[in-house]
Amino acid sequence: MSKLVHNVHRCFFPMLLLFALPSSGALASSSSPEEKGLAIMTEVDRRDTGWEDQQADMTMVLRNRQGEKSTRSLRIRTLEVIGDGDKSFTLFDTPKDVEGTAFLSHTHPIEADDQWLYMPSLKRVKRISSENKSGPFMGSEFAYEDLSSQEVEKYTYKWLRNEILNGKKTFVVERYPVYKYSGYTRQIVWVDKNIYQPLKTKFFDRKNALLKILTFHGYKKHLSKYWRPRKMEMVNRQTGKSTTLTWKNYRFREGFKDSDFHRSVLERGW
Repeated sequence: MSKLVHNVHRCFFPMLLLFALPSSGALASSSSPEEKGLAIMTEVDRRDTGWEDQQADMTMVLRNRQGEKSTRSLRIRTLEVIGDGDKSFTLFDTPKDVEGTAFLSHTHPIEADDQWLYMPSLKRVKRISSENKSGPFMGSEFAYEDLSSQEVEKYTYKWLRNEILNGKKTFVVERYPVYKYSGYTRQIVWVDKNIYQPLKTKFFDRKNALLKILTFHGYKKHLSKYWRPRKMEMVNRQTGKSTTLTWKNYRFREGFKDSDFHRSVLERGW
């Protein structure tokens, strides 16, 4: 499984997207940019394996072009699945109009991800169709496809260059979605060579125009191995809107089971 918190990282996207740097030997033995890109992403997967499960609290702030904002609080659980994509369960707590809204995601390496959304006001579970993964999640700047763990097999890759970003040494890797219904033609990721995590990702739409930029801030190491960000910000360069996610209270190895991520949990919560 690839661990890109880009998803953000595993508990929410992914998009969201956790990166690690392959050894210099691995890069030296990769003769082409494509092989180098794949080597980096394969090492990403290896370095973020073994955390088993996690839970975190999150604040989501949505801002429009004028700077007006709305704030939501939510909780997220994630189960690491060896041999398949991760499973995540997101539950909104506030404000009142979204309280009890729940989102369940089962990621798969090659097949279309399974995703469901429960809206208390409608009292029914809605399955997110394969063709609609590029749609916005709960009015945010994150798409449904950004909420899946970013498995290595979901993309092809190309190492572009080494670059200094905000004073930090990075690898710059371009990736291309294999998924035919993706809302993106490509993504460019800046990977910190020191802590081996993504610092920035650019998303390009189906017309190959820059659509969004995701940045990561305040990484902290957990269980002496796994890096997680304190804040992620997605800015839509075409609309001027943005969504900021602030994470806290990370807990690992809580003993979650597969049954904690069954469709039935959507209506009952936790």
